[in-house]
Amino acid sequence: MSAFDIEQTQWGTHDVFVLRDAKHGRCARVARRGANLVSLEQTVDGVTHALVDGYRDADELVRCPSSRSAIMAPFANRIADARYTFDDKTYDMQPGVDAQRGIRHGFVRMVDFDVARQHVSDDSVGITFTTSVIRPDAFPGYPFAIDLTIGYTLDAQGLSLTVSMRNVGDTAAPCFFGWHPYFRFDSEVDTWELQVPARQLVRTSPELLPLPGAEAFQALDQAPQALDFRQAKPIGATKIDNAYADLVRDADGRVRTRLRDPRSGLRISMWQEHGVVLVFSADTVSRDVRRSVALEPMESLSNAFNRADCFDAIRLEAGAERVFRCGVEIDRP
Repeated sequence: MSAFDIEQTQWGTHDVFVLRDAKHGRCARVARRGANLVSLEQTVDGVTHALVDGYRDADELVRCPSSRSAIMAPFANRIADARYTFDDKTYDMQPGVDAQRGIRHGFVRMVDFDVARQHVSDDSVGITFTTSVIRPDAFPGYPFAIDLTIGYTLDAQGLSLTVSMRNVGDTAAPCFFGWHPYFRFDSEVDTWELQVPARQLVRTSPELLPLPGAEAFQALDQAPQALDFRQAKPIGATKIDNAYADLVRDADGRVRTRLRDPRSGLRISMWQEHGVVLVFSADTVSRDVRRSVALEPMESLSNAFNRADCFDAIRLEAGAERVFRCGVEIDRP
C-alpha cells in the first residue's frame, strides 16, 4: 500500500485537494481557486509544523490578501503604470484609469482552474491544474492567448511545481511566471537564518520597480551588508523586500534559497532552476505582520515587460511552450 494519497475536501464552495505523504509526515493542501497552495505541513515527533502561511479560509481565498502563495502569470509582480510596449505596440492594462494606476501578479489568482490529472504512486502524489482563461479580450491590454498548466507533486524531497505556459495564439506574446509563497516557523522571524545564493542585489525605485538597465544590478560586495545573505545568517531586524539576481546553482543545477529555524532545526529550501528570487519579510502585509517570509521564484524581473534586458526571457513565440520548475525541499532535524 502506498504511503501517498490524495483527498478532495471543500472550503465553502471551493475545492481543496489534500496531498499526503504518510512516510515522511507531510501534507499539502492545494485549492482549485488560483491553483493555490493554502498549506504545507511537516510532522516531527508527533508535532505538526505549519511551514506555509497561506490563506486561512474560503473568504481569504476569494479576497487574496497579500497574494499568499499566488500563482503569478502571465507576469509576476509589477508592471510600471500598467503600460508596456511589445513588438513596437503599446498596451494599456488599465484603460480609462488616470489615478492610482498599477497592476501586479497577473490574472489567475481568482480563476477556478480545471483539474487535468491526479496521480498516486509508490513514491509520489500529485495534481495538475490547467486554465485557458488567458485569451484576447479577456483582460484589458493583454490580447494574447496562453494556456497555463500548474502541476504539484509531493514526494520524498518535498513539494515541487512544474509550470507550463503555451502560446496558442497567432503572434508572439510576452509572458513569464512567478510564485508568491510565504514560509513560516513557530518562532520569531528575527531568529530565522536566511541564505540567498546570489551575486547581485536588484536595486529599485521607491515604487519597488527595478532601476533602468544596468543600474538595477548591484554586486553584493557593494550592497548594504544587511541585505547580503550569501552566507546563512539571522534575519534580525532587517526589513527585506528585494530581488536577487545572478543566482548560483548547486551541483544538481538547482538554486536553493534556504530558511532555517534554529529552535526547531527545521529548514526549507525554496529551489528553482533559473530566474531571480525575491525575498520579502512581510512588513507590509494585511495581517500577521512580520510573522513569515516570502521567497518568490520568478522567471524574470518585476516590470520585465518594460525592460529590454528581459526581452529574451519573456518572449514566447506562437505555438511555443516554456516550462518553469521550482519547489520546496524540507529538511527535518
